[in-house]
Amino acid sequence: MKRGAVVLAAWALLGTASIAAAEEPSKNEKAWNDQAELSFVNTTGNTKTTTLAGKNLLAYKFTPRTVGSWKIGGLYSKDGGRTTAENYATELRFDWLYTERIYTYVLGGWNKDRFAGIDQRYYGGGGMGYKFLLGPRHFLAGEAGLNYTVEEYIDGSDSDFLTGRAFAKYEYAITRKNRFSQSLEYLYDFSDSAHYKLNSETALVASLTDIFSLKAGYTVRYDHKPVPAGLKQTDTVMSAALVANF
Repeated sequence: MKRGAVVLAAWALLGTASIAAAEEPSKNEKAWNDQAELSFVNTTGNTKTTTLAGKNLLAYKFTPRTVGSWKIGGLYSKDGGRTTAENYATELRFDWLYTERIYTYVLGGWNKDRFAGIDQRYYGGGGMGYKFLLGPRHFLAGEAGLNYTVEEYIDGSDSDFLTGRAFAKYEYAITRKNRFSQSLEYLYDFSDSAHYKLNSETALVASLTDIFSLKAGYTVRYDHKPVPAGLKQTDTVMSAALVANF
């Protein structure tokens, strides 16, 4: 029941956003863009491992000030025939830009990471954002908002709570096509001060052609109070991926 409520609430928010955004995009610019990432590692012989990871971000500009996006991603790793890592996620989001710097957003998503104790997680909410730096070389944006979260754990227990969200992302344009970025997200459970999470991603993108790039990334996920309690608090992923922009 809790899970259905949060899913319906998230879809209601996103449905309202899509209706409000139903205007023609500007004819002078591309309405949509897609960014896909794929990395694959396979070793045989003395060591038999397979790792497959992918992400896709599809964005559509309904108006010059209204953007919708859909993000999906997953990672699967096997070592010697045994699954050692597996997580999947998807998120829908709408942004409204009120001025050059100020914007609001609503979002809803789901993710699964059994090796981190999460059998299912559903969330939905919204907030405000501010663009502190607008370029041309330095970009910095910050966001603050609230999510309603439902978590189902691998030990059969579950929890639902109001989450405070703070997010910041910095980008540095090394050249016109090569970029460095650093993002940090903080999630706080208002019902339990010891239950908070930190998510960080560091990335360097080097362009190969107008479409393809190489991306080196380092992701850190920290859960101060994981469930079950015996799990490690920190998960890290270091990756190298081929990126395609359309």
